[in-house]
Amino acid sequence: MSKQLIDRSPDLKRLRDEGYHLAIDASYLVVRDIPYVNSCKAIKRGALVSKLTLAGDVTVRPDTHVAYFSGDQPCSADGREIEQIKNPSRPPDGVPANLTFSAKPTPTGFYEDYYDKVTAYIAILSGPAIAIDPSVTAQTFPPIPTEEGDDSPFYYIDTASSRAEITGVTRKLEGRKIAIVGLGGTGSYVLDLVSKTPVREIHIYDGDEYLSHNAFRSPGAPSLEDLRVKPRKAAYFKAIYSKMHRNIIDHEAHATEANTEILQGMDFVFLCVDNGPARKLLVQRLEQFGISFIDVGMGVDLTDDALGGILRVTASTPQQREHFRKRVSFAEADDRGEYASNIQIADLNALNAALAVIKWKKLCGFYRDLEREHNSTYTIDGNHLTNVDRHA
Repeated sequence: MSKQLIDRSPDLKRLRDEGYHLAIDASYLVVRDIPYVNSCKAIKRGALVSKLTLAGDVTVRPDTHVAYFSGDQPCSADGREIEQIKNPSRPPDGVPANLTFSAKPTPTGFYEDYYDKVTAYIAILSGPAIAIDPSVTAQTFPPIPTEEGDDSPFYYIDTASSRAEITGVTRKLEGRKIAIVGLGGTGSYVLDLVSKTPVREIHIYDGDEYLSHNAFRSPGAPSLEDLRVKPRKAAYFKAIYSKMHRNIIDHEAHATEANTEILQGMDFVFLCVDNGPARKLLVQRLEQFGISFIDVGMGVDLTDDALGGILRVTASTPQQREHFRKRVSFAEADDRGEYASNIQIADLNALNAALAVIKWKKLCGFYRDLEREHNSTYTIDGNHLTNVDRHA
């Protein structure tokens, strides 16, 4: 209820988005972590409490200027009590506070909304603390756990989308089952980016161990102890990203004739494999299942003591398949010429993954897509990004 109330009430949502620590306790709004000064001239933190006036599941204009406080008696920087808000009344039973305050706004005597009321009281309470230490603030931006029964895929609320006011656009990514096949350099960065979206499930596929060379081309910083136990890639990355996203399912296997059926229920697949025959099998199956997918590739060479090459992102949808085999090789690694070097650099892996995820988000309608390209290449030495195979 509290999350829904905050989301639907512009004044409460604004307070949360600006970093104030909100909670709903019965019919009261509680704002925690408010700095103030006590009689010993010490900076403390307390909680401001206000009765909520509601119309169903949304706030309306507060019907009282009175507020309550949990903490010591607030004082000025010299330790004298702040007289302008003192009220001798005790808080009503059930109110999580021990002091009553009265700060009537002028000229109407009513606050416009709860943002107006809360920030007015915080300015009075925090002013002396800020005079002593300018770094203190009530805007602590605490992580907000999702509530029991909430269908969010995250363990804590995505305040980045709400602060940027793009929650409606972000919802276009909800409810999807995504697969990432291959957790090498590029695939692990794809996981990093997709795990920060509200997709319903993320299935990750890789049968390899996570070794030292992987650590230098994937996100994060594993310890020496992490590497010594040679964890499986899928389990290793699941353990990391499951701290944020609830529904990451690991599959410790390479693609074979026997196991590609498990991709049939996916809404979208990222192919991040560097094996021509495996890629060919996966592509055939995904086309057969009618699933949209993106394949990534990288060809980097060492010439004249400097690296150059090309990154590729190729999308395939049921509406446009015919270009794929012209752009993507199914050859064995030894038969691919310059693409057989297997030079991978973390920044190039990250860029390849970012371009792939951006294209996926375009296909979902999250980003504007003017060219509707299905194949993009980035050339390192000229810093060129080329789009071809546009969908009519």
